[in-house]
Amino acid sequence: MANQPVIIKSNKYGLIVILDAELSMEKLKEEVAEKFRSSAKFFGEAQMAVCFQGRGLSLEEEMELVETISGNCQIRIVSIIDENEELEAQMQRALEEKEKKPADLMNLQDGRFYKGTLRSGQVLESETSVIILGDVNPGARVISKGNVIVLGTLKGNIFVGAAGNEAAFVAALSMDPMQIRIGDVIARCSDGTSVKKKKKVDNTPKIAYVEDGNIYIEPITKEVLNDIRL
Repeated sequence: MANQPVIIKSNKYGLIVILDAELSMEKLKEEVAEKFRSSAKFFGEAQMAVCFQGRGLSLEEEMELVETISGNCQIRIVSIIDENEELEAQMQRALEEKEKKPADLMNLQDGRFYKGTLRSGQVLESETSVIILGDVNPGARVISKGNVIVLGTLKGNIFVGAAGNEAAFVAALSMDPMQIRIGDVIARCSDGTSVKKKKKVDNTPKIAYVEDGNIYIEPITKEVLNDIRL
């Protein structure tokens, strides 16, 4: 790929971005930026899934490349798809799920979707809300200026409302984080001393939010959702 360090292939559901395996990450981002700038008019404001091929990427590198793409064209990346034989089918499902959401939920400036497990030492950062399809393992960190929803087990460190927004929340199918921070309020769950539990915690989906300067964790019910400002 000496002459073409970045190759873009597309289908009607998403993009396959083939990357040179030898370039430094900084040079690669420059090449991605140039490629998408020159193709911006062709793609318009489409919503697409993306799959990166050609080299192994860390979570941070994937997110850097998504930011580079978004900053150089009008494409809205709705998900990052792992490479496998059902690539196009996964892209189709990701796009269809996005389109099923009500219009007011599709214009959140704009929530991100991440598929995969975050392992110890990995950090996921976002300027917007994040939906994670996977687990957040001990030692992993998620930092978001918006809300975070984990469709899996949350056992790592989570920081939402990173710009000081104490109205942000964290929701997870299984909630057992090492530390939660919402805005400027911090709670460590390992010792149980900083988290207020209004009700007995069981193995159900839960939501964490701030009320009266404390972080509360409760099972997700209609009553709880009505009581807090989402």
